[in-house]
Amino acid sequence: MATKKLTKSKDPEKKIFTDSEYSVKRIYQKSPKKKPAEDAGKYPFTRGIHPGMFRERFWTMRQYSGFGDAKLTNERFKFMLEKGQTGLSMAFDLPTQIGYDSDSPQAEGEVGKVGVSITSIKDMMTAFDGIPLGKVSSSMTINSSASTLLAYYIAVGESQGFKSNELRGTTQNDILKEYIARNTYIYPPQPSMRLIGDMIEYCAEKVPSWYPVSISGYHMREAGCTATQEIAFTLANAIEYIQTCIDKGLKIDDFAPRLSFFFCCTIEFFEEVAKFRVARKVYAKIMKEKFGAKNPRSLQLKFHTQTSGESLTAQQPNNNIVRVAIQTMAAVAGGTQSLHTNSRDEALALPTEESAKIALRTQQIVAHESGITKTADPLAGSYYLEELCDQIEADVWKYLKKVEKMGGSVKAIEKGFFQSEIRANAYRLKKETDSGDRVIVGVNKYSEEEEQPDLLRIDGRIEIQQKKALKKLRADRDSKKLEKALSAMQAAADTEENLMPYIVTAAKAFATTGEISNTFREVFGEYRPKEVF
Repeated sequence: MATKKLTKSKDPEKKIFTDSEYSVKRIYQKSPKKKPAEDAGKYPFTRGIHPGMFRERFWTMRQYSGFGDAKLTNERFKFMLEKGQTGLSMAFDLPTQIGYDSDSPQAEGEVGKVGVSITSIKDMMTAFDGIPLGKVSSSMTINSSASTLLAYYIAVGESQGFKSNELRGTTQNDILKEYIARNTYIYPPQPSMRLIGDMIEYCAEKVPSWYPVSISGYHMREAGCTATQEIAFTLANAIEYIQTCIDKGLKIDDFAPRLSFFFCCTIEFFEEVAKFRVARKVYAKIMKEKFGAKNPRSLQLKFHTQTSGESLTAQQPNNNIVRVAIQTMAAVAGGTQSLHTNSRDEALALPTEESAKIALRTQQIVAHESGITKTADPLAGSYYLEELCDQIEADVWKYLKKVEKMGGSVKAIEKGFFQSEIRANAYRLKKETDSGDRVIVGVNKYSEEEEQPDLLRIDGRIEIQQKKALKKLRADRDSKKLEKALSAMQAAADTEENLMPYIVTAAKAFATTGEISNTFREVFGEYRPKEVF
């Protein structure tokens, strides 16, 4: 099943008109007769990474999906593709995220609850049954066990007849923000960074159209940080990942074009647009001036956006449709390359099909009907926006210098710097909401009694079914082949070899997610954070 591409003209200068038939230029500036001081598609990319931006092609509409078992997730994927979604985005349950099998005691009660349960290559085959991996772009929101899930994906692609160099997509694989804000880590920072470096190196050679890491500010923003902190902390983490790759002997332009980012979009409309513009500009300068990148694609900050889940309310959930629409407009005006729009019921449960469809339709209406895609960087020149950009940029550089003085992101995480900054701002926001100074419609103002909508509920029998499937898998597979693969992988973990080829071999031998993670646990140990006050 191929995706339907919402493409437009390949010519960025094609004549486009408003509804009243006024001509819309590709880009606007104060002095129309002069060449733009900053142009879309040119360094430092403040105004967008492509000359015509959405005049040429819309962003990828990538709705986040995954729940229960692989079969249910496959059905949701196909439903969303039929409704016009243009890319897949896969959510995993907590046991999969932290490297436990469905029959592990640590997985009890969590199987399939916040995402799909993937315990082996067989589950991955079922999730993508009837969906040709060489013809669809897939994003996987997975971090600690990202190498394992990518190995499954590669193996499934090969089983469908696609070579790894034909696969397109992204693994989030951003472990540093896990230590800061999300906590689905397994190993200590250093071996975790090694795995990420190995994935970046492996993908540069074997899976060149894959983004092996999506450096994420989303979860830090959802935990409470400001727009400025989101950009600064994310770029500080990016510097750490880039330096890790350079220390492995990789050249900046060999891997930097396949780095990607993931940001949150809240409802503070103009600040969000300013944030995205500043992120592109600062990143381009870092890549050019700090790392000496020469390839223009290495200088481009390519990012996926998700509307803010934290901003959604359980009260009056239909209000969330409006919130998401505003956030969608901000993400598009800010120049995102990919977008997930949250569903109205996500403060209560995983989204129903109807809610997910409305969220997708929100993107499609903005794309086709709003008119903001007709010109690149439509809000440039707004006095308010430009001053916000200047203020955010100045403060981002201050944070980056502060983190650099600490010795980089890993050191700053170990000192609790990011965590304390986020906690302080989250406390400020909570106080404002509790006092009523910050109005949340339907929560602390304009509240009313209402019936709860129909919600998606995960059947508890899925956990029992997954345990039975695992038992059968273990009985049917070649145990000698498996032991050989896991043993070789464990031995390689004690060396400086790239671990990805070993993980792919283990995946093909039907090793489970838990078995691969436990093998590395034996070598690397598990991370236990220090209490920071």
